[in-house]
Amino acid sequence: MPDRTPKRGLVHLELEPAAAAPAEAHPIMLHELLGHSEEFRHVLAHLLLPADLLVKYDIDPITWRNRAGQVMVAAATAEDGHIWGLRLENDIDPRDPLLEIEMTDTVFGRIAVTWVGINDPRAPRFDIDRTPDGGLTLRGAASRNLETETAALLAGLAPGQVRSGHGLLRRLLADLEKFMAALQHYEYEVEPLFYHNAILFERLGFRYIKGREMMRRIHDGFLPGGELQAKLDGSTPFRSELAATSVRGRSWAIHDGVLDSPWNDVKMIKRIGEYASEDTAPSVTW
Repeated sequence: MPDRTPKRGLVHLELEPAAAAPAEAHPIMLHELLGHSEEFRHVLAHLLLPADLLVKYDIDPITWRNRAGQVMVAAATAEDGHIWGLRLENDIDPRDPLLEIEMTDTVFGRIAVTWVGINDPRAPRFDIDRTPDGGLTLRGAASRNLETETAALLAGLAPGQVRSGHGLLRRLLADLEKFMAALQHYEYEVEPLFYHNAILFERLGFRYIKGREMMRRIHDGFLPGGELQAKLDGSTPFRSELAATSVRGRSWAIHDGVLDSPWNDVKMIKRIGEYASEDTAPSVTW
């Protein structure tokens, strides 16, 4: 009988290049996924869903079904497939997904990640996404619920957060690199919705396409004697003098309007497997 005892390593195998490895990259755009098999799209989605997070919330990591047999993962497309989104639901509080990602094709042949949301459904919820009469605030971009935002600030959240997360952003971005590699993209874009998002992306290896000089001016403005530091006069809960000393505090002050113009026009890029070492807020803690 042949010896089937497991051998260490691959020294007993005759290795050859993987047949599916491309000779050169041919990036697959999001809208092209509609022409691929459902099985391929299913495997891609698996790359973005942490198995331990699924199991923690009693969701089968293979079938994506909860104990009641309901599928808890939803994918959707818009604009003929140029926008693609993935949402991981939960049984505790269906108002907010455990994980939510939205991407879009760009005119430059890249993919941009336009939204990432991670929520702990057991954490307190702050309704910053709704006005007191129930209208939508677009996370404070269209209008604001000042009372709820103040409560979120005091609870340690940053602008745009309705709940605390699971501390999974670094891991999710690593999974995004695998997703982009599977689509044969060497890099992808993000547009930070808030100041603190840009700093987080900096510290996770992204570089600026647009906005680096503005970010440096913002940092200088929050230093002692700077024009932004002078606006931290305590006139609102978001303009505490201490706001200048933390990324989160600065982000709330910017959200409160201390800049001369609205926060926008910042674009960043991440090249897979590389770390860019940007630092526009040196030594500023979270």
